[in-house]
Amino acid sequence: MAQNQPTPAGAPAPVTENAADHPIFVEGFKGTPAEIERQWYEKVYVGRGDRMPQLTLRAVLMGTVLGGVLSLTNLYVGLKAGWLFGVAITAAIISYTSWNLFRKLGLARTPMTILENNCMQSTASAAGYSTGTTLVSAFSAYIMINDQSLPVWQMLAWVFVLAVLGVTMAIPMKRQMINTEQLRFPTGIAAAITLRTLYSEGAKAVRSARALTIAGIAAAVSQFWSDGLHLISAKLAPYGLSAFFTKLNTATFGPTWMGRTVYFHWDPIFLAGGALMGLRAGASMFLGGTLCWGVFVPILQGNGTIAGTGFREIVQWTLWGGVSCMVASGLLAFFMQWRTILTALGSAGRMFRRKSAATAATDDPLARIETPMSWFFIGQGLALIAICWLAKVTFDMPIWQSALAVVITFLLALVACRTTGETDTTPVGAMGKVTQLIFGAVSPGNMNVNLMSANITSSAAIASADLLTDLKSGYLLGANPRKQFLAQFAGIFMGTIATVFAFRVLVPNASVLGSDQFPAPAAQTWRAVAVALSQGLAALEPIKVWSIAVGGVLGIVLVLLPRWLPEKHAGWVPSPAAFGLAWTFHWYYGMLFCLGALIGRWVEKKNPALSDEFTWPVASGIIAGGSLMGVLLVFWENGPEMLRQFLGG
Repeated sequence: MAQNQPTPAGAPAPVTENAADHPIFVEGFKGTPAEIERQWYEKVYVGRGDRMPQLTLRAVLMGTVLGGVLSLTNLYVGLKAGWLFGVAITAAIISYTSWNLFRKLGLARTPMTILENNCMQSTASAAGYSTGTTLVSAFSAYIMINDQSLPVWQMLAWVFVLAVLGVTMAIPMKRQMINTEQLRFPTGIAAAITLRTLYSEGAKAVRSARALTIAGIAAAVSQFWSDGLHLISAKLAPYGLSAFFTKLNTATFGPTWMGRTVYFHWDPIFLAGGALMGLRAGASMFLGGTLCWGVFVPILQGNGTIAGTGFREIVQWTLWGGVSCMVASGLLAFFMQWRTILTALGSAGRMFRRKSAATAATDDPLARIETPMSWFFIGQGLALIAICWLAKVTFDMPIWQSALAVVITFLLALVACRTTGETDTTPVGAMGKVTQLIFGAVSPGNMNVNLMSANITSSAAIASADLLTDLKSGYLLGANPRKQFLAQFAGIFMGTIATVFAFRVLVPNASVLGSDQFPAPAAQTWRAVAVALSQGLAALEPIKVWSIAVGGVLGIVLVLLPRWLPEKHAGWVPSPAAFGLAWTFHWYYGMLFCLGALIGRWVEKKNPALSDEFTWPVASGIIAGGSLMGVLLVFWENGPEMLRQFLGG
């Protein structure tokens, strides 16, 4: 193994764990923008990006397949819990392991380079994360409001065009935020270090891959045992986990307790999600869910306000307080970052004015590897035309309103990307809600326009931030950014096809959304805001108006409290987003999220090394295995009928 290269003058010491071939300059470089870019080119890119294979057919194909599969996991989890997980690190581990297996079986001759794996990761991330969020939020809300879905071709067009809009929107942001300002994008750093660890420590990589595989298989078996036995034979149904928990709940709570909205259920996906999201979010969900389903709902049932039973009926009363808490806290937290907003807007001009002597010179080496600005203008122009046409055909939305939505999208996506770079959190909810508020005034009373204008903003913000996160990983590893952009763009195609057709099978009609199977919390949030802005608060029952008021005040307080309290106590303040989300899905979701977070924290305290090595692979494996089996079971049950519909009867 080669020794690490010396640290360049003016740069902090690089990360050199595991004696990898090349250092990772996490802290970046010092100097003027031109000096910073020159240092990166000479010390990071040369010897790696100019020599190693990157954008190869096998890398794109592997990323496309993995991204298509992993997109189904986010679609499934999003419809259930309104929570999405990044797929880049999971894809990197699976790809590394799969390719080594192919080599052992004689199906591949040479190992995949670290930069090929990085391109593969970008392709998988685009397919698995950037294309499905619009379906579990805005499109699901549209179906709930209109009691019908859009034609398949329109859904395909919308998802693809919005992803193109977001990905190309990130082109001018890359050199400013990653090259010049060197924002951290923590997930991008984690992905780069994960890849470097896989390639420098073979034994550790094998252990991580084995843990992910075992966890995935165990979760898949658990999911089938819970919900799949009846598909083989009705006689096997009583032996499933669901039947066991039905008996346990009846014995514990009684047959009519709270309309069956509080009960125990086994779903390891939420345990794994809790381990990844951390104790604050998990505990906040459990607290919010218990106050909602264990206090608020029984009171309303007792005084006769809530007459119906079951989740679908009761959530129509609980979601208003939860949504208000999430929206108020998200908007306040967003606007409290006014310095970030002003910086982002102020940097907009600099992104298009790179005319210094160094950057304007014809021998600028980065000009040959950075994504050309012409691609930005072409992508944005074509996306704008397509969006205006789609919006007019689909929702009869005036062209000027579509154009306004795209302009707002660029400004808000700029802020969202900077926030992601600084905090590792993309304020997607806040982005969408700002646009919903604007179009509530621009096009009052039109819920469909309200939804889809906000959908443009949130989808583009997600795609842009996701691309920049991947580009940060490639920047640290010495990848060619133009090739990485093409890899990400390639992933959009498979992600669009996989998520849209899977969504049509998982959600054949509006009755599925808001049900026990798919509570669709994100869609509930979008729908509630659209209804409130369209119909006004006067159209709601008084208890819902009060819920909105109390939830909004609580969301504001939960954002401000950490700033008022001493630092050692600030961490005990509940997360307003997690607290409010718990009012839109089942109580047992929050319980399992919290239990998973507790297990993750316990392992971290008892054995930090074990936690660092296995928490992410095991949790990712459980989410992937359980989700894919859940999707497979729905396909098994509904797929033949949907296929007959597609074939015309």
